[in-house]
Amino acid sequence: MKRRLYTLDVFTTKPYAGNPLAVITDGDGLSPAVMQSIAREMNLSETVFVQKPTNNRALARLRIFTTTTELPLAGHPVIGTWFLLAELGVVPASSEGRMHILQQTGAGILPVEFTFRDGHPALVTMTQKPARFRPAKINRPKLAEALGLKATDLDSALPVEFVSTGIFNLMVPIKRRDTLKKIHINTRALAGVVSSHASMAYCFALGAGGSAFARGMLPWGAVEDPATGSAGGSLGAYLVHHGKLRAGDPLVITQGVEMGRPSEIRVEVGSDRGRLVPKVSGCAVRIFEGHIEA
Repeated sequence: MKRRLYTLDVFTTKPYAGNPLAVITDGDGLSPAVMQSIAREMNLSETVFVQKPTNNRALARLRIFTTTTELPLAGHPVIGTWFLLAELGVVPASSEGRMHILQQTGAGILPVEFTFRDGHPALVTMTQKPARFRPAKINRPKLAEALGLKATDLDSALPVEFVSTGIFNLMVPIKRRDTLKKIHINTRALAGVVSSHASMAYCFALGAGGSAFARGMLPWGAVEDPATGSAGGSLGAYLVHHGKLRAGDPLVITQGVEMGRPSEIRVEVGSDRGRLVPKVSGCAVRIFEGHIEA
């Protein structure tokens, strides 16, 4: 049976930048094993399968697969998939203004917000889960060495900390933006430091006026991620938690520059009953469409 396949670049307005994503828009009836095989065939960081929801509050259900496993939630798959579905008319379009829907994910029923301009999606915003913080009992010199840096390159004014807004990532504060260019990871050493506690080491340096620059270093496979929505949300919550950003103030994260795939992730952190809840926004560009046998 032929299934509709699209690829997009996410967290960018320009082709061949941002983070690539594959989306199967008619994913009903596929077994987890087949979905995993397709994701492995696509060989991208994530492939999304759009299905009918099992909860009638949601407009659609997203199943998100890496090349090896299914994820409950991830940033660029959500942003890219809903940008595509808005372009295809699955989301009721508004000539101007905003539209809200609910999506079903492995992390539960979560809201998605759309900003339309001239009847076309201009921005997609996902609300992530409330932030969870976990102290990282990590030897800083060993972490720095695993990243190809010196311990003095890390910002001692901020902690190295595990943060989750759906998936745990390790926040690694770097003193200067230029130092990000020097990162060259030892994959095995980084895996030993991060262990099973986080999906990546999110190395960041603060800029001026609510900006940050980041590299998402992976202790497996692809080595680096060009744009990471889940880690971007975690970083926003982390900065509010440690007094470097005020709740409600915008944060713009530039990632992927060193890979030649510049990306822009927009984050705003709100407060809900004392919990920090990030909203992550971005754009996407459609690159390819066709069919796949499945």
